[in-house]
Amino acid sequence: MKTIRLLIVEDDRQIAEIQRRFIERIDFVELCGIAHSLADARDQLDVLQPDLVLLDVYFPDGNGLELLRELRAGDSPSDVILITAAREVETLRSALRGGVFDYILKPLVFERLQAALQRYQQHLDTLDSLGDLAQREVDALLPRNTPETDAPAASAPRLPKGIDPLTLDKIRDVVRAPGDWSADAVGQQIGASRTTARRYLEYLVTAGELTAEVSYGTVGRPERRYRSVTPAH
Repeated sequence: MKTIRLLIVEDDRQIAEIQRRFIERIDFVELCGIAHSLADARDQLDVLQPDLVLLDVYFPDGNGLELLRELRAGDSPSDVILITAAREVETLRSALRGGVFDYILKPLVFERLQAALQRYQQHLDTLDSLGDLAQREVDALLPRNTPETDAPAASAPRLPKGIDPLTLDKIRDVVRAPGDWSADAVGQQIGASRTTARRYLEYLVTAGELTAEVSYGTVGRPERRYRSVTPAH
């Protein structure tokens, strides 16, 4: 199993510390540095040559997309996962044009980061094992180029590992009710643990069916609250 050497590029020191603690919980990732400015990031990238960069967009000394473009123009060996509060579609388009491996919205959740890093490790392992390319191997490495199948266009997308469609439908039924929901409350409604409920809720956030906000409650303990997205008319 390949160890991923990772650089964090994040100007907010508290957020960078959260990312550092998350990374320490993943045994196949080695944190090789933390940069709090784009200038510092350029120096560390030049010296450390990490496999992967966790990159923010907004910095006092510039825009992370500029650094992404520099890496691609310079044929850098470092891949990039964007971790940002930027929700503009144009920012996503620029990131995709720049070849990011993944795009994660803040606030960062450990399970989402862990899943992204697992996919990245599998991606590297697949590349290392390849000899001469066949089209099916290229298609597996480029998910946006997934071949068409005979399935109807309206068929449901394939669910990720650990997401059961029946449980997912139960959770959808719960969160359709007005108001916001905690993972504890949803878990109680469907007879599942808080951890299980949160995994499904975070999947629905990434699918665009729910929004999530951090609430500090009455005793100051941060808690994610989930709300159904109202369809645009």
